[in-house]
Amino acid sequence: MENFVVSARKYRPADFKSVVGQEHITTTLKNAIKNNHLAQSFLFCGPRGVGKTTCARILAKTINCENKTADFEACDTCDACKSFQNNSSFNIYELDAASNNSVDDIRNLVDQVRYAPQKGQYKVYIIDEVHMLSTSAFNAFLKTLEEPPSYAIFILATTEKHKILPTILSRCQIFDFNRIQIRDIATHLTKIAEAEKVEFEEEALRLIATKADGALRDALSIFDLIVTYSAGKKVTYQETIDNLHILDYDYYFKVVDAFLAEDISEALLIFDEILKKGFDAHNFIVGLATHLRDVLVVKDPATVELLEVSDDTKARYIQQSESTSVSFLISALNIINQCDINYKMSKNQRLHVELALMKVAKLSQAFTLAKLAQAESKKKA
Repeated sequence: MENFVVSARKYRPADFKSVVGQEHITTTLKNAIKNNHLAQSFLFCGPRGVGKTTCARILAKTINCENKTADFEACDTCDACKSFQNNSSFNIYELDAASNNSVDDIRNLVDQVRYAPQKGQYKVYIIDEVHMLSTSAFNAFLKTLEEPPSYAIFILATTEKHKILPTILSRCQIFDFNRIQIRDIATHLTKIAEAEKVEFEEEALRLIATKADGALRDALSIFDLIVTYSAGKKVTYQETIDNLHILDYDYYFKVVDAFLAEDISEALLIFDEILKKGFDAHNFIVGLATHLRDVLVVKDPATVELLEVSDDTKARYIQQSESTSVSFLISALNIINQCDINYKMSKNQRLHVELALMKVAKLSQAFTLAKLAQAESKKKA
């Protein structure tokens, strides 16, 4: 039986052009290789799962490649590339600073730097989670980082740039990795699903991409989970929300419809159903605020593109937005936002949420009373 390989490893990018959502990084690195403007120390920083270590490995492989392609990618066929792929390259060293963060660990690394590569042009040192190094370890590393031998290149990767000493930052060429856009993650998941011959619903992949919060590795892990649940056959929207315990957006549409009908009873019954299904009331409030924001966004054609959902779902948002006014949505958002802010301090959290729902359900009536009061005051004046 063949061993299962998780998608995050199986489909890990092997060259710059296959890196997802970091074109500003990959273009700069390729141009540096092309023009022979390679810095001797790089700092890759950004959120988890966005490709920092992957880009470090691709850079290390490419600069030692013996037969680079016309667009300055690694050939994957020369001895240097093959040794890299087999994890047997003597020119690339990886150090996990989370578990090797002492002065002695850095001194051992500095000792290795003194020796030139036996084969190939560069020795590349990739230090992951570099912010975990102790202050004394950082200090022991300073001189080598500032004046390394011509054949040594250091690539430091971190998720917490603010924890790195300014003296280290000033010696590195800094690359800030972005959170990957939902559409880019969804597109990548589509390619993987097609390669694995897994049927999928577009909305399910978008939901996975949204849940991943900009981290492609997280998205691939979730994708594997859903595929396993469906016995490797199909990724559906319903199975995805069931597995990830996500509240279906249908509930938010129903709650807003109840608001527009000024039906307090219906809003409270929907909220009760949500609680009975095991969903957290605070998460419901946060999701409702997001839904109201999305309804507000689609009221203006100029901001519709800010809504990253499928065309069918976007049509539902547009339809609901036509039944609401901007003043209603802003007032509702303010009430729900205050509910979110004060939720933790409330002694009776269910009642706290229910009061917010009642207030929003009677907003239209409040607007009418305010207009009448204003008209009355003008008459008296």
